[in-house]
Amino acid sequence: MRTAIFSANVENLDGIREFACQAAQDAGMDDWDCYSIRLAVDEACSNIIEHAYAGKVGEEIEVTCDVSDNKLVVILRDHGHPFNPALVPSPDLAATLQDRKIGGLGIYLMHRLMDEVRYEALGEAGNVLTLVKYRKKVK
Repeated sequence: MRTAIFSANVENLDGIREFACQAAQDAGMDDWDCYSIRLAVDEACSNIIEHAYAGKVGEEIEVTCDVSDNKLVVILRDHGHPFNPALVPSPDLAATLQDRKIGGLGIYLMHRLMDEVRYEALGEAGNVLTLVKYRKKVK
């Protein structure tokens, strides 16, 4: 298990993505899974920066990557505003680009790219987003 704490700003998204991608590579994930993890983590951290912290300076995101025999678990912890993902409407994927509002695909993408996505608001202990990707079985 490895943990790193990053300042919650967009300039650190590259470092956060690389941290998670390195854990995926160390776990033996293929290139597609590394890309999926990288994109899901980027969406999650972008949401934390923009919505949980609302751009507030000096906040942090704790990133923990835990590899087991068959999966990689990425845990993102913040101390921003709590969030209920169940209240976010599903995106209208049939809408034309002109009719589609900007944003709103992050949670959808996380669920499409990862095998499990769990969110917990823990009060003073912060918010925890858990992203799980199972390693493909080798044939």
